[in-house]
Amino acid sequence: MKQENNSVVTEFIFIGFSNFPDLQVPLFVVFTVMYLAIWVGNVIIVTTIRRESSLHIPMYFFLAVLSSSEICYTLMIIPNMLANLLRKKASISFTGCATQMYMFLAFGDTNCLLLTMMGYDRYVSICKPLHYPILMNQRFCTKLVVFSVASGFLLSAPQTYFIFSLPFCGPNKIHHFFCDLAPLLQLACDRNYIGEIVLFVISILVVFCSFLLILLSYLLILSAILKIPTTDGKHKAFSTCASHLIVVVVHFGCASIIYLRPQSRYTLNADIFISVSYTLVTPLLNPVVYTLRNKDVKIALRKSLGRRKFSWKI
Repeated sequence: MKQENNSVVTEFIFIGFSNFPDLQVPLFVVFTVMYLAIWVGNVIIVTTIRRESSLHIPMYFFLAVLSSSEICYTLMIIPNMLANLLRKKASISFTGCATQMYMFLAFGDTNCLLLTMMGYDRYVSICKPLHYPILMNQRFCTKLVVFSVASGFLLSAPQTYFIFSLPFCGPNKIHHFFCDLAPLLQLACDRNYIGEIVLFVISILVVFCSFLLILLSYLLILSAILKIPTTDGKHKAFSTCASHLIVVVVHFGCASIIYLRPQSRYTLNADIFISVSYTLVTPLLNPVVYTLRNKDVKIALRKSLGRRKFSWKI
């Protein structure tokens, strides 16, 4: 990104958690534990799905890709945030800030689209079970994943461009712990109303439309479940969706609060802690929910651990 016209800012300073000086060390400890748990949990999910042939079905294929994306997503934000909690001056270069925003938005958009694909997978599985193997074949699922990743990285490009094409002539203090849209817009010396409209439209396209498609999928799923004659059948059908539904509610709930509202309603402390929820809590929730609530994954984990213990004894 080139700095435009009057821009004299060469670096940005994060103020984020400096408003809570007594909490910085405790937060560092808590966030480090959570970050390690995210890595361990998601790596276990990806490894287990890859090793266990019983999990080689579309639902777990999407889950493995989502877990991989969550690892990359947190990698863009958390290590830098942890280092800044221990620094006197938490700074990032102009180019580094642009790169961080682009990669964060790219993986964030990808996650929204992947959750949408997972919702479609659940719809086909429950509403069209006889056609499921044909409709959700490996080639089609791969195309859905490629579409999600490519769209995520393409859509984040104009968002990042419009932010960093604005003139930044000071101050350079970001009231956040990473380079996000709203706090950077507040630092710009001039407004680009067309750019802000484009940013809002892309946010609507990714967040709202994705959630709307998921909601539509679950309305059709609910209609199909209500037609199942037995209680056990209804419970079994719903249980296959429960984990995905929990992650969707948390992920899109936080994203909607941050990105689908007027910039004038930006509030520092509240937004910081909401951002913590979707940069740390949601990626942590993914492996926890899918391992504790998913019978197939738990069985596969026991098998994998059992084989490993056996190999150690030998």
